[in-house]
Amino acid sequence: MMKYISKIVGLAVSCLLIFSGCAQKKTQKQDWKLSMQSYTFHLFPLTEALNKTQELGIKYIEVYPGHKLGGTWGDKVFDFNLDAQTQKEIKDLAASKGIKIIGCGVYVAEKSSDWEKMFRFAKSMDLEFITCEPALEDWDLVEKLAEEYKIKVSVHNHPQPSAYWKPENLLKAIDGRSPLLGSCSDVGHWRREGLNQIDCLKQLKGRVVSLHFKDIADKVPGEKEQHDVIWGTGILDVKGMLQELKEQNFKGVFSIEYEYNWDNSVPDIKKCIAYFNEVTNEIF
Repeated sequence: MMKYISKIVGLAVSCLLIFSGCAQKKTQKQDWKLSMQSYTFHLFPLTEALNKTQELGIKYIEVYPGHKLGGTWGDKVFDFNLDAQTQKEIKDLAASKGIKIIGCGVYVAEKSSDWEKMFRFAKSMDLEFITCEPALEDWDLVEKLAEEYKIKVSVHNHPQPSAYWKPENLLKAIDGRSPLLGSCSDVGHWRREGLNQIDCLKQLKGRVVSLHFKDIADKVPGEKEQHDVIWGTGILDVKGMLQELKEQNFKGVFSIEYEYNWDNSVPDIKKCIAYFNEVTNEIF
């Protein structure tokens, strides 16, 4: 009898450990948010971009400044000039489709005094982060506002002559500053600039806030740029990047920025999402 009870207890403990492990993996994976970068759908108004995001089953969207709203708002654009009522209506529209507007970018301030307006707008819109490329002389102000409004600053790396085209430049700018400041890692831009995207992620360990995530084609003679491709079919080693971020205990946002097949990118993006889910299920 005692042997039987001991076996039952042992089985129960084993099941509990397995369940606990699965729950831990699920929790880790849930810390990764898959989002749309609305520039993917810049040929369409934001109302249509939200419809496409809903069709893809994505629950978050990062909206680029200047995206025309469409619908009843016509040519109004998404930026800090939107009145409070329109801001509420846009949030409500997104929420009705099961979508949260999680960030805005890439924002580049025309003048230093605009930063206050941008942070106030981000707070009103319940954004988690602002994707941006601050002027080097604005960092004291940007850090102060990030702390005041409790909004993350995710610094994007456009190609040269952007000040942040390589990780060393960003790390130098934010060294010793608030943990709210970090990288919006555009992995495609790094590779197009001749950098290794996984090495760049390693350099930025602990400072990656979000990503403009993608895969790109190999260089083709005569083509101006290595265009985006379905994830897992290009040269960026998507699985390797995801594994690196898992090892870093990254918790943040992957914004899908698919800059190809502009008129009809949804079928391609569905394949990207399927590959992302396949890899994350494997590594977690």
